[in-house]
Amino acid sequence: MDRNTFTGLLLIAVILLGFTYFMRPSEAELKREQILQDSLKNIAAQVQQPASIDSPAVPAEKIIDSALLSGPFGSALDGEEQLITLENEVLKLTLSTRGGRIASVELKNEKRWNGDPLVLFKGAGNSFGLNLFVNHRNYSTNDLYFVPQPGTGEQSGAAGKAVMRLNYGPDQYIEYIYSLQPDKYLVDFDIRMQGMQQAISPDVSQVNLQWTADLLQQEKDMPAEQRYSTVYYKLDSEVDRLKENKDDEEDLQGPVKWLSFKQHFFTSSLIAETPFQGGKASVVTDVTKENIIKTTSATLAIPFGHQPSENFAMQFYFGPSHFNTLKEVGYDLEDQVQLGWGPLKWINRWVVIPVFNWLDNTNLSYGIIILILTLLLKMVLFPLTYSSYISQAKMRVLKPEMDEIKEKFKDEPTKVQQEYMKLYKSAGVNPLGGCLPMLLQMPILLAFFYFFPSSFELRQESFLWVKDLATYDEFFKFGFEIPILGWDHLSLMCILMTVSTLIYTYMNNQISGVTGQMKYIGYIMPIMFLGFLNSYPAGLNYYYLCANLITFSQQFIIRSFINEDAIHQKLQDNKKRPNANKKSKFQARLEEMMKQQQQQKTKAASRSKK
Repeated sequence: MDRNTFTGLLLIAVILLGFTYFMRPSEAELKREQILQDSLKNIAAQVQQPASIDSPAVPAEKIIDSALLSGPFGSALDGEEQLITLENEVLKLTLSTRGGRIASVELKNEKRWNGDPLVLFKGAGNSFGLNLFVNHRNYSTNDLYFVPQPGTGEQSGAAGKAVMRLNYGPDQYIEYIYSLQPDKYLVDFDIRMQGMQQAISPDVSQVNLQWTADLLQQEKDMPAEQRYSTVYYKLDSEVDRLKENKDDEEDLQGPVKWLSFKQHFFTSSLIAETPFQGGKASVVTDVTKENIIKTTSATLAIPFGHQPSENFAMQFYFGPSHFNTLKEVGYDLEDQVQLGWGPLKWINRWVVIPVFNWLDNTNLSYGIIILILTLLLKMVLFPLTYSSYISQAKMRVLKPEMDEIKEKFKDEPTKVQQEYMKLYKSAGVNPLGGCLPMLLQMPILLAFFYFFPSSFELRQESFLWVKDLATYDEFFKFGFEIPILGWDHLSLMCILMTVSTLIYTYMNNQISGVTGQMKYIGYIMPIMFLGFLNSYPAGLNYYYLCANLITFSQQFIIRSFINEDAIHQKLQDNKKRPNANKKSKFQARLEEMMKQQQQQKTKAASRSKK
């Protein structure tokens, strides 16, 4: 044996001896293991010996439990579940001694779509607790029994408090402290660890908090509710979310201020006073359980400093996903309300919502509020509408001259475009003048596409035949689902919106004088929107209907005092200006480019003939 081999074997021996010495069980652990082995022997003896009438058989699990009761959390391993209720004007919480957790939350002022009480979560698919590694064994407080402390469940005014204690040993325990605030959707929640610095391994610097919830169906339109439900979180200074349309999970790297299990119109949020030290979040969309839209889960790291007494302060928010309500809570919780991307979000946040809230204070019907909101919007955009109409009128009076150019140079498309440009220049007409005002209006129209489906105010609000403006109106129910389209109903509000859009397209074609394929494409789009918007909220379709009707009125008013003969005369006068035919630099470059393209086509045609 050479020296290197001998040295390696010696090092291995030293490591094995050290490992055996430092990892040997303590005397207390040896005693507990001996008790467990004795219990197992007793079980075996009882299996071999039939039980007499005077001494009934003792279940094996009870004997094993009796041995484990002397270990860590021994008194908490077995017990009977007790339920404790805390409530204020808006919330009703049910606490369970099993896990010391909130077992269910009811929003007292809200109802499900069918009129049943609105419960955010309940049942076996929900859990909340700490994962602890104590004495070489994993424990989940969700499975252990807590002891309510004196005063738990007592109401003080419209608020209540509960202290649930998980005993570990003499002067060693973990407490969950709940304080319900009066007339608010907030619940103060503290985790207090007393004397646990020796029980938890010294190399552990954080304790994981595990939270899982099955999101219950609250709305009639389950697919729409799934479309808006997922996990939101604030990581550092930005709010982000998991995907809504498929299963997703994310490792949360960095401080996490809050995390929410958000549904379409309601949310359950956990807010940390001192941010969590990272974690993990996931959402499962393919749920087979009845009335469950998704399953959400999160693991959040709580810092642990091995102090004799440690406290981690948090708050729950259980309530509506209402922009102003969430904004009052703070921490950017209102960013859970989907208002669109980029400029659409800012239009909704700083323009649409303030105006909508101002109108909401009038206590008018929400159908009337939407009408007034649309009218105000159209008034603000009227200058753009007027400009667009005038541009279309100019193009219409020039159409006879454009037709002559097209007929004269019908075999030279490039020449036609060049002559069009000369005509526009001499007459002082911008061919894009009718399009640009419409494009400037598009962000506002799209902003409403996000605003109405996310507006909590419209939930369960009726108008005319519509029972709920926040979902589709079932004017006609098929009783079966149409393949491909996925319809089982027809929305009257959507049909009226589609008809008004077709009429608007017809009128617009008459005004603009559009011909060819573009004339028919305008009629195809409303039909496509019918298939798309049939299952969208009636409030959104009602807004588009109001917008079309107001546009009809505006165009009728503009047309009544616009003299197209005067416009034509002005364009003819423009042609007589000294600089009418002077080309701009842009026009010169454009014509030069057209000439080059025409020359290339001519050369290509001559080569092909050869």
